[in-house]
Amino acid sequence: MTAAPVQTPDADQAVAETFVSARLAARAVVDYPGEKPEQMARSYAIQDAAIALYPDQVVGWKVGGVPPAQQPALGIHRLAGAIFAGNVWLAGEAPTPLPAIEGGFAAVEAEFIARIGADTDPAKTDWTVAEAADQIDAVFIGVELAGSPLSAINDLGSAVVASDFGNNGGLVIGPELTDWRDRMDAIQVETVIDGVSVGKGGSLSLAGGALESVRFLLEHCARWGRPLTAGTLVSTGAVTGVHRIYAGSESTCLFEGVGEVRCTVVKAAPHPTSD
Repeated sequence: MTAAPVQTPDADQAVAETFVSARLAARAVVDYPGEKPEQMARSYAIQDAAIALYPDQVVGWKVGGVPPAQQPALGIHRLAGAIFAGNVWLAGEAPTPLPAIEGGFAAVEAEFIARIGADTDPAKTDWTVAEAADQIDAVFIGVELAGSPLSAINDLGSAVVASDFGNNGGLVIGPELTDWRDRMDAIQVETVIDGVSVGKGGSLSLAGGALESVRFLLEHCARWGRPLTAGTLVSTGAVTGVHRIYAGSESTCLFEGVGEVRCTVVKAAPHPTSD
């Protein structure tokens, strides 16, 4: 039997450099740029390196679900990826442009977005759902742009997804959801792309609900040495599914009784810092 390649910090750094440079240049990556991670510790080591390389500030985290078939091997039910300040947009009357890397992966996801109200205790690594709810000072409706230079990222498993910022390309913040403790779990959500309904659901479409995503992230980030701070945004998960989109696509995510978030997909341009 051939032994698996031994991964080194230099190898993980090279993966991170490839993903970051491709994102900044708005250039697709055809194959995973190295040995694919099989364990989450390595996935987050790669993401750590990529965060250090990316020329922007982390202002939030996307939380995504791990398919049940992958959970026993990975030992997790959710994963996290960094969201950067320059990739957060406020929804307005006109559709929000979502930049998609040509030849890469892009999808629209209707999500509830929680905002952390105060700095968390960095030594606290165990949280209940009730404690997580108390840490939230506001909830918004919104849209995550799932995005990566790697077109096949979602087909390669959750460990690969986590290694590239959790397959995040940005976040659109919509109207605030008032009385969210009483209302969130009952709100029906629908995603429409190019006039066709592609998915319906709600907070409880996520295993444990949207608040479980916040609880998970509080624990995960504390154990990762990145405790959540006041103002951190948490994109809690795709409540109607992950809906692939391409340049020219128009999407509307409708949150019953709250509002809607409209987006249009445009071809991503290179980042100003890209060579």
